[in-house]
Amino acid sequence: MGTMRINIELLNKLVIDTATQELMPRFQKIDGRKKADGSLVTEADLAVQQRLKQCLSEEYPQIPLLGEEMSREEQQRVLQDSHIGFWCLDPLDGTSNYVAGTPCFATSLAYIHAGTVQVGIIYDPLRDECFYAEKGKGAWLNGERLRLENSTEELAGCVAMVDFKRLTPELATQLATRPPYRSQRSIGSVALDWCWLAAGRLEVYIHGGSKLWDYAAGSLIYSESGGRYRLTQGHVSLAAADRLGLQPRMAIAAANASLFEDWIGWLSQYD
Repeated sequence: MGTMRINIELLNKLVIDTATQELMPRFQKIDGRKKADGSLVTEADLAVQQRLKQCLSEEYPQIPLLGEEMSREEQQRVLQDSHIGFWCLDPLDGTSNYVAGTPCFATSLAYIHAGTVQVGIIYDPLRDECFYAEKGKGAWLNGERLRLENSTEELAGCVAMVDFKRLTPELATQLATRPPYRSQRSIGSVALDWCWLAAGRLEVYIHGGSKLWDYAAGSLIYSESGGRYRLTQGHVSLAAADRLGLQPRMAIAAANASLFEDWIGWLSQYD
């Protein structure tokens, strides 16, 4: 069965309305609890997931939803049983930020078919920034086309987005003590990492262990803006994973092909 026809304008409205109405009134007013993997979950995560699941089932009853706040068994069943694709939802990416009152979090929704992300939407309700993309049709921020310039910026002049805690000790140490770039950031929201890269706010990226719902929408938005990336199962030198799955992926990205090769080359020394 082919890819479903998706109305991205309708999806944008569903995501924006849900995040605005479910996340914003609770921001800085609720606490989180730890899940089995040590990450936090709040009533806001659950409220967004429940509301979007209901809204999506009304508009697209054939398409199942794989959400972060589902059990591993339920997630695996969606992956195995869906022949027409599925929604992949992170209802609140950056939950720790949200609980702490740090203003970096978002709702992320992707449509995945045959192992490929076809549609991606990420909404940052605090900045009212809606990033979205359709495969082969470009990436957008609030209706403005996102296009990364094919600049000749050298790695030494770049600003990087780096998640140190999920890297190997050797690689993290080298990045901290002799970085090949000018400066680095970490904002605690993988979805917004990809969006800020797509908007040209940073040039290179590495994250040692992203989950499917973390990177699905963002990686499409980034690639459709002109960025280059690779998702591997844990090592810089490995080829890109051939299909999306529940196993964490290392994400490596750069704003253009030349910069990507330089970044991969430097990282490979410490793989």
